[in-house]
Amino acid sequence: MDDLAEELGISKKTLYAHFPGKIQLLEAVLEDKFAGVEAKLNEITHAHPRNFPAALHELLTNTQHELDEIKPPFVRDMRQKAPHVFKVIERRRAALIGHFFGKLFIEGQRTGMVRKDVSVKLMIEILLAMVQGIMNPPKIEELGMTPKEGFAGILKIVLEGALAGKARTAG
Repeated sequence: MDDLAEELGISKKTLYAHFPGKIQLLEAVLEDKFAGVEAKLNEITHAHPRNFPAALHELLTNTQHELDEIKPPFVRDMRQKAPHVFKVIERRRAALIGHFFGKLFIEGQRTGMVRKDVSVKLMIEILLAMVQGIMNPPKIEELGMTPKEGFAGILKIVLEGALAGKARTAG
């Protein structure tokens, strides 16, 4: 808090008047971050309401950019020192994925770019399960990946599948 107050050019007393502790400051920063992410995702979906490829590209690009800002030590420390805050992040992340990717998959099905024989709800549940299982500090560390790389891999498998061209048609 000393360093932050100095960097902001305010007294520590002023900082503590707004944020009684580090956890409250973290919660405020994360709430602001999620509000910004949600606003950006809304902007993307409204800019490309009937253009599945453009919306998908923009959603993925924006998500990758946001994940690039999150460094594994930060997430690990937060999970250890503020587990209730980490749970809030997991819930908010799941809600954003469910809402925005759900809308995108529905539009993709409407335009014939996403398989219609697979339930959108199932696709979202699979995506959420993969994100929940992989996008956590111990697993990301074990895999030797950054959050951005982990999410990119998850999306690649969910959106493109694991089988290469020949294997998809074999059988």
